[in-house]
Amino acid sequence: MKQTSILLFLTLSMVGFSQNGTITGTIKDNSQSALLGVNISLKNTAKGAQTNENGYFKITNIKQGNYILVISYLGFKTKTLQINISNNESLNLKTIHLYEGNEILNEVVINGERTNKFSRKETAYVSKFPIKDIENTQVYSTITHDLLESQVITTFNDALKNAVGVENLWASTGRGGDGAGYYALRGFSVQPKLVNGLPGITNGTINPANIERIEVIKGPSATLFGNAVTSYGGLINVVTKKPFVGTGGELSFTSGTYGLNQVTGDFNTALNKEKNIYFRLNTSYATEQSFQDAGFRKSFFAAPSLSYKVNDKLSFSFYGEITQTEQTNPTFLFLNRSAPSDAKNLKELGYNNKLSFTSNDLSLKNPTQNYRIEMHYKLSDAWQSQTLLSKSSTSTKGYYSYLYDYGILGNNTFTRFISKQNANTQTTDIQQNFIGDFKIATLRNRVVIGIDYLNVTETSNNSGYAFYGNVMPNGNVNGDNPFTTEVENDTYPLSTTGVDAVLATKSIGNIKSKYHIYSLYASNILNITNKLSAMIGLRLDRFDNKGSLVNTEDDFDQTTLSPKFGLLFQPIINKLSIFANYQNGFTNVAPILVGNPDNGPQTLKSFDPEQANQFEFGIKTNLFNNRLNTTISYYNIKVTDRVITDPDSPFNKIQGGEVISKGFEIDINTNPIKGLNIKAGYSNNDSETTKSDNIQILNRRPLESGPKTLYNLWANYQLQEGTLKGFGFGLGANGASERFAINYESTGEFILPSYTIVNASLFYQTQNYRISLKLNNAFNKEYYKGWTTINPQSPRTLLANFTYKF
Repeated sequence: MKQTSILLFLTLSMVGFSQNGTITGTIKDNSQSALLGVNISLKNTAKGAQTNENGYFKITNIKQGNYILVISYLGFKTKTLQINISNNESLNLKTIHLYEGNEILNEVVINGERTNKFSRKETAYVSKFPIKDIENTQVYSTITHDLLESQVITTFNDALKNAVGVENLWASTGRGGDGAGYYALRGFSVQPKLVNGLPGITNGTINPANIERIEVIKGPSATLFGNAVTSYGGLINVVTKKPFVGTGGELSFTSGTYGLNQVTGDFNTALNKEKNIYFRLNTSYATEQSFQDAGFRKSFFAAPSLSYKVNDKLSFSFYGEITQTEQTNPTFLFLNRSAPSDAKNLKELGYNNKLSFTSNDLSLKNPTQNYRIEMHYKLSDAWQSQTLLSKSSTSTKGYYSYLYDYGILGNNTFTRFISKQNANTQTTDIQQNFIGDFKIATLRNRVVIGIDYLNVTETSNNSGYAFYGNVMPNGNVNGDNPFTTEVENDTYPLSTTGVDAVLATKSIGNIKSKYHIYSLYASNILNITNKLSAMIGLRLDRFDNKGSLVNTEDDFDQTTLSPKFGLLFQPIINKLSIFANYQNGFTNVAPILVGNPDNGPQTLKSFDPEQANQFEFGIKTNLFNNRLNTTISYYNIKVTDRVITDPDSPFNKIQGGEVISKGFEIDINTNPIKGLNIKAGYSNNDSETTKSDNIQILNRRPLESGPKTLYNLWANYQLQEGTLKGFGFGLGANGASERFAINYESTGEFILPSYTIVNASLFYQTQNYRISLKLNNAFNKEYYKGWTTINPQSPRTLLANFTYKF
């Protein structure tokens, strides 16, 4: 009887096993070269794989039936094959050839094994057409969804700690114009203003629940993106989650120290039986307190998206982000920018960083909406049309306060000023791109030709700022107004009633301003040989500033040419490249009144746009079957034509100011063994104002440059076999050298100390769920960031996350 049971069990096992098949094959291009990293998926299933360095792939455990095999690769035409899997069949497709095309791939979602999960170097946004990183002269860092998941990321600031050479200067305050914060990048401040390659602004923080990846594009990039959403250091592009073929999603709950509770949801499904319309919804609700004595943030977020494939040539997409956020603004300590402070460092300041100097009664609301519509039409095998429309609206409503050391009362006394904010910013952007991939003789050309229209309208009905008491960093308060001769001792309660009573005497602003930007740009990557390529681009930019709509005197316009050029050589094709680039950025300069007023009326003098030019060279690798991706580069950025006072006449202005920013960066993403993923980066930046009429900043490091040295590391390992299979842990660190909070001739220096922060995680993961514990700032390091400000950072926090995937 026992032998019969065993035989029956073995027979049933063999029958079950016999229903599973295998597909194998090799993918090559038209020149018979193997293609690495090609996505192969079975349509309407979760099965898939990627090719190795020999172009080989294998998909296992496939049930018998008819399938459509989808083969897609960046820069090549997608191929579909109808296949049939019989019982226990091993189907060898032998060699499949892909041909060069210019199809911009949608997000490919597969559950097949993927190496190097912290590296995502294929993108259609950086160059506005599909190109692999190994053949792109542009340098950029990518923060993937897998990395965000492994670190239990709940804030955008924490996400950007993974980007090489990026440091938060100024947290998002909720105030109009402050946006999602300011960051130092290659010696210059930058704000996150791009979503899926289009303008997407906010006055509050960016919710990470809808982020597929973050692309930090380095260096002046005005040629393709203009100057309104970029800085001389680069730009930050958020790529959102998009609908995919299939049904699925996830539910996630995160709870942590200081009252953090966050629920997120992600659901994707087809909307019709033809399955050519897919809908995806990402949503989140979060509440959080502060580590200080007061402060909170609560937010609701919804991001609906829709994709409609009309036919093989025409498709439409819609993306939206709707955010409702309320928070207390972080109350920075603003250091004196014109005279020495009593304290020269944090020890002398006596700062109790557990004090917020605000109350939960004084908050700001930041309702924000971003919408984008895309239409893709395949004109021919060589050309594609891409039509894009984005609209955004972000507002600030509530109470904003700041503390400033005027140096009048002494004893490190900071004076509080408070305003009631009511501001709104609206943007409209329309782009039309024609994207081509064709050969002239034997030379391959990948081209984008586009036109871009951007309109920005800003409205402000803010109240004036009112004096509202003084505080000292140790918590002492007094009510002596430093701008009156009398000594006062009034009290100033941190309540809406008290603040409204003081603000009742302040006038309400009524300001509306507008500007338009009209642009034409073109870029081409020319493959001179299969190893040598050249990139050239040019932008014609027309800036039409209307300024205040009630004042025609501040209107002005400028026209600018912005070029870029690059060379790239691949000694080992698709594995090693050596590159050099020249990139340009610019800033429009408003006319200025010049002339001695004693000799008659002053006149407006116009100026050329301020220019930034970067020269950069380095190497990129993609070695060991995509297990080692590195970028090592050196850059030199020179900013010229800054408006300064004419040394020959104090009543005249000339363009002669200069700033130089140079440095090198190392970006490493590696998967040395199965289950282990590592992301590491190091940057060193040397910035200096070399020419200026302002003795306060001449030959000094600009404050927006941030720390000279930055480094980041995160390693994540998951056990692959045995009884503990699925368990894993992560360990990493972020650090920075000391930086200037103040660095002027008249004030001297106020230096914020260096820091190294250690983070760790522990998790268990299966196909359907993940349980994680994350410890941030494990050693409870006290550290600060700032930009003429002192902004204390969060102490040790513990996060717990549960995610269910379906």
